[in-house]
Amino acid sequence: MSWDPDTRRIEGHQVLRWTNITEHPTQELRYHLYYNAWRNDRSSWLRWAAEQGRRYDDLRPEDWAFVDVQQLRLLDPEGPVDLHADAEHISPDDGNADDRTVLRVPLPRPVEPGQTIEVELRFVSKVPRTFARTGARGDYLLAAQWFPKVGVLEPEGHWACHQFIKTEFYSDFGVYDVSITTPAAWVVGATGREVETTEQGETTTHRFVQADVHDFAWTASPRFTVHTRRFEAPDLPPVEMRLLLMPDHAAHRDRYLDATAAALEHYGRWWGPYPYGHVTVVDPAYRSGTGGMEYPTLFTGGTRWLSPRLGRSPEGVTVHEAGHQFWYGMVANDEFEHAWLDEGFNTYSTTRVMETAFAEHAHVERYLEDLLPVAFPSIVPPERTAGADRFGGPRSELLRDPQSRPSWQTGPGGYHINAYNKAAMTLRTLENHLGWTTFQRGMTTYFRRYAFAHPRPQDFFRTMEQVSGQSLGWFFQQVWDDTVVFDYAVDEVHSWRDGPRRGYGEQGHEVDEAVGEGEAWHSAVTVRRWGSGRFPVAVEVSFADGTRKIEHWDGEDRWTTYRYLHPGRVERVRVDPSHVLVLDTEFSNNAWLREAPAGMAATKWASKWMLWVQHTMEAFAFFS
Repeated sequence: MSWDPDTRRIEGHQVLRWTNITEHPTQELRYHLYYNAWRNDRSSWLRWAAEQGRRYDDLRPEDWAFVDVQQLRLLDPEGPVDLHADAEHISPDDGNADDRTVLRVPLPRPVEPGQTIEVELRFVSKVPRTFARTGARGDYLLAAQWFPKVGVLEPEGHWACHQFIKTEFYSDFGVYDVSITTPAAWVVGATGREVETTEQGETTTHRFVQADVHDFAWTASPRFTVHTRRFEAPDLPPVEMRLLLMPDHAAHRDRYLDATAAALEHYGRWWGPYPYGHVTVVDPAYRSGTGGMEYPTLFTGGTRWLSPRLGRSPEGVTVHEAGHQFWYGMVANDEFEHAWLDEGFNTYSTTRVMETAFAEHAHVERYLEDLLPVAFPSIVPPERTAGADRFGGPRSELLRDPQSRPSWQTGPGGYHINAYNKAAMTLRTLENHLGWTTFQRGMTTYFRRYAFAHPRPQDFFRTMEQVSGQSLGWFFQQVWDDTVVFDYAVDEVHSWRDGPRRGYGEQGHEVDEAVGEGEAWHSAVTVRRWGSGRFPVAVEVSFADGTRKIEHWDGEDRWTTYRYLHPGRVERVRVDPSHVLVLDTEFSNNAWLREAPAGMAATKWASKWMLWVQHTMEAFAFFS
């Protein structure tokens, strides 16, 4: 395959050796032609973008893309058989006849279970300006989804080969042997290990080989500087880390490599070791729109020239994308159908790594048209700022789609919340409920059992139940099949002194007793379930004499009341004091306090003052 930066075209020759590993014969192949998503404004991808309010009216002629298959034939032992004439573009998802992102290729005879065929094709891909984190900008290229890629024949015998609209990807594992010819001055990084370099005057051909991966991406630029470091940790295999760094980000070299090493170590210890022995980290060009994306043994990070260390950029995105090598890269679920099995698992895992390796952090605001970063000390604990521990949107976001709805069918706004935050918060809640030891054992079992196996949600549910020894259907049904909202709250708290009995006693005699007067208090504490979701929660009741009582409520009824006769009155009540139920959408109603502690008012007004200062600075920055 060759790359021409002047025309932004890739000319390729592909030989696919494909084995039917199902128990069903097939008489066709299906290919993804991803670059046709930006062939014209009638594609399903651009129609979907327009429906989300994203218009691309500024596209120049050179910004559009395509992938054209020019030759397609079956390499039959008796001689090549042309397949190109009968190949057709199909739209299995939305019926859009103008969409050309799926190619159906009829075969002259069925491919039986266990049988292997070879298909040869020649193609031309016109690389777009960057869309969906692939494309070219100036002398920088990130080539992802750049070649005709065969779909997945599922065990049930149907093809998983969706149109490219709004989701990410899914494909079978295989062995890639790819030769890339570029101008000689260009530095190349790709999936796999470079095994051969051939110089040919003004061009150089780089050959990369990698087994047991399900995709191949590459990058090139004459501006890349190359930095390497060997990752080593006890009981984990070594990994050669290769960083392709833009010169203006030279100061961030160690931050990229440290973050990559942190991900390799902690993911490796918690879930399972990274098996490939090498990984390429790409620092994308400024404003290239290609940061934060994962591909097998290669990922893109993202940083800025001025990036305060405690702001944790590039650390956060680097840990996240390196972590994808485990869930997306090895477990490799179908992201068209169940994106959360990758993105949610990885967001949760990223949160744990950042808490462990990069706990100290600051809040960064940028001024002067986003150029000047200012780091403010954070008053929020790190566990309340990460993707697995907080939900940043309105409650209505959680009602858009159930997790069981295929990712490619989610409505506006539903994909991101389901794939990322909601799934990560579900895992954190499950961890808190089961305890880290049991939860970690379940996750490790799932990872090692289904690595390279394309698991589905039911595989995860079943594994967690088997490992924990608990029935978890009550939980998975709510977070998977439904759009429940969890919200537990302190409703009412009342305390009164246990004074003399008044009124009438037995046989109509007046009562005037002072038994226990001044020595005890009656208290009634009512907690309530405002949401539709049900989850067992603890209720912590603190009394004036310093004692505490912990109640355990199954959370099923709409409310329950706890009654006490105690030497002191109730001073504080907290529902779910350990924040087990991270999915609770309104933590502000989880606590009741009789009197604010000293200093709370000062903290409140100081926070408001800082907010006013921030808004003033932002206003000056906006109008300057």
